[in-house]
Amino acid sequence: MSEPTTSDPAPAPGAAGAGPLVVRTAEELARARAALGTRRTALVPTMGALHSGHRRLVATAREHADAVVVSIFVNPLQFGPNEDFDRYPRPLEADLAVCAEAGVDVVFAPTVEVMYPGPQIVTVRPGAMGEVLEGEFRPGFFEGVLTVVSKLFNLVRPDVAVFGQKDAQQLAVVRRMVRDLCMPVHVVGAATVRDPDGLATSSRNVYLSAEERRSALALSRALLAGADAAVTGAVGILSAAREVLDEAATADPPVAVDYLSLVNPVTFTEVSGDFRGDAVLVVAAWVGETRLIDNVPLTL
Repeated sequence: MSEPTTSDPAPAPGAAGAGPLVVRTAEELARARAALGTRRTALVPTMGALHSGHRRLVATAREHADAVVVSIFVNPLQFGPNEDFDRYPRPLEADLAVCAEAGVDVVFAPTVEVMYPGPQIVTVRPGAMGEVLEGEFRPGFFEGVLTVVSKLFNLVRPDVAVFGQKDAQQLAVVRRMVRDLCMPVHVVGAATVRDPDGLATSSRNVYLSAEERRSALALSRALLAGADAAVTGAVGILSAAREVLDEAATADPPVAVDYLSLVNPVTFTEVSGDFRGDAVLVVAAWVGETRLIDNVPLTL
């Protein structure tokens, strides 16, 4: 899909049959946003490599707004020094085709230089809730996420922003940032999409071999076992999930668990053994060289 040029004016965002307007710079985005006018606008922030889970995000955005902007940007600020920034999939042409099929109005696909024109001295810190679980195992991750999301909010000026429930802690941290910094954005969570075998959709699933994928199914099985044990309380939920993961630790290839926890869905603090109410059972684990996360909301 060709990008708009000054000699070949692009159709207005959302024009019938035109596909999404693709913009690369902050100035192009500002013009595209102005063209949307007063239409209620939703932002779907992504790192590309779009799949059925992202399609769900766009569909959810459509339910809450009249125009949809999708950002595609692999954010270096949220990757650690030994993580997969360089090899993270970047199939832009395929992503644009997905956006066209989903009826996206504007795609913002900036370069690193556009988003970070100089050293990023000022960042957004997540506080204590961003230092546990994912924040513990990926130091600086949520600081990188919140910093780029705040930039996107300032550039796109959305009325609504849609994030996936699969990244439950990220969703909670973004909601807290919006609340604490008085950002005029309504944050919506979209339900996790799973492949037919139960594995939560993720751009990193492409890293898995067939054997690794079979082992990785232990994550969703563990969450389902925990959910089935909800009537037994927090201790029973964790025990049922751990049993599945302990067995998976001896599989070939094995599943190496970073954490399994039952947490408050707002603060992401661990719940007590006698807790009653809404909670989230979260898990992160390695299969081979691939790190996967998953979760399931529960009511005790």
